Amino acid sequence: MRHLSTAFALLAFAAGCASAGARTTTAAVPQQAGAPAPAAGQDTAGIGPQYPSTYQRHPNPPVLIRNATIMTAAGQEIQGGSILFKDGRIVSVGTNVQAPSDAVVVDATGKWVTPGVIDTHSHIGVYAAPGTFAESDGNEATRPVTAEVWAEHSFWPQDPQIPLAIAGGVTTIQALPGSANLIGGRSAVLKLVPARSVQAMKFPGAHYGLKMACGENPKRVYGQRGGPSTRMGNMAGYREAFIGAQQYRRKWDKWNKDHQGDPPERNLRNETLAEVLRGNIYVQNHCYRADEMMQMLDLAHEFGFKIRSFHHAVEAYKIADVLAREGTASSIWSDWWGFKEEAMDGIYENGALLQQAGARVVIHSDDASGIQRLNQEAAKAMYHGRRAGIPVTRDQAVRWFTANPAWVLGLDSLVGSLEPGKMADVVIWSADPLSVYARALQVYNDGWLVYDRNDPTHQPKMDFTLGQGEHP
Repeated sequence: MRHLSTAFALLAFAAGCASAGARTTTAAVPQQAGAPAPAAGQDTAGIGPQYPSTYQRHPNPPVLIRNATIMTAAGQEIQGGSILFKDGRIVSVGTNVQAPSDAVVVDATGKWVTPGVIDTHSHIGVYAAPGTFAESDGNEATRPVTAEVWAEHSFWPQDPQIPLAIAGGVTTIQALPGSANLIGGRSAVLKLVPARSVQAMKFPGAHYGLKMACGENPKRVYGQRGGPSTRMGNMAGYREAFIGAQQYRRKWDKWNKDHQGDPPERNLRNETLAEVLRGNIYVQNHCYRADEMMQMLDLAHEFGFKIRSFHHAVEAYKIADVLAREGTASSIWSDWWGFKEEAMDGIYENGALLQQAGARVVIHSDDASGIQRLNQEAAKAMYHGRRAGIPVTRDQAVRWFTANPAWVLGLDSLVGSLEPGKMADVVIWSADPLSVYARALQVYNDGWLVYDRNDPTHQPKMDFTLGQGEHP
């Protein structure tokens, strides 16, 4: 576990996912070419678009970054390389790239370039700073299954933690509900750009995720409130929810096929779960113990859906071969465990052992501070593996915070690596990004210079922080 040194840090940790500090309480923009399939919940139940993305790419002149060490996250590390992007898309990557006459040329001699950082597990926006009760909007802890709630309806675009994440090179996040519940609701996949509404941040066409949670958190939150109070109660709760969703899906599928009579009555909870069964919403499962991950894989087999990623997954190394075979990713920390019983059996080599087994490794944050240095977290996991004799490559380590999380979100055809045709989500680092000394100097999101460490006019600020001085 990270050594959190202040009471505020402990409060922020408790409000998020790891310990589930629950509190009771127009027309769509045309998709860009190569965008993923329409987001879940759009038309499969004959309902039409719900809260569509209004994201628009910010205009920016073409950019040529040259003389850099480019870590493509696609198998190459190019010394003295250049990358050209225009109209939000990467045009060319290599050692002999020509710039158009209207391009902004950035000399990156001695600098490093990677794809934009992607965090599959964030609570910024739903547990916004300054961390008071008023901003505690991540857990709808009123009943164990709340598949009907959507994280975007809690997300505060003015969260002052957003610019700090951008300054850490982050270009895309999955904002998740917390882990108080068996099924906590839908995620929001967002482009990390300043915006007035969450809809203006939503990644066009991105699949929703469904937040589920195993183990201690639902037991603790609901054990004295009607249950579940045991792990077997947790499993019964998941099964009951998906049995209801199966029936709901069959009714809607029949009506969509023949349109006979009135359509079935809508049920927001079952609407979300039916989309999971259809494969349109990706399951993002908070789960620490290896035995419980195996149980959840059995649950997925019973109801015919896939678990896209286990989150936290402290014991994933114990079933690395199974996860590789199932095609289920592990969104993990490098060295954060021991803060509750189910998180006791962590090891430093978790990520490296998963990589060695052929499983997909993702470094995630679950923390508003950790999201600012996911590159360092990946570096720690890489070096822990190497010290244990596991030959993790630099390219693999960079993929842990770029290409692999892009896959978890279903966006790997668009982002996560520096290849022609992909979105120009690009970070220039002051040093090797797998070094503790590296800082993001420039961050481009969809080709737009959203952050420049040396230019205050390209350092986004939120209303909350105006008048409080410059960001570090």
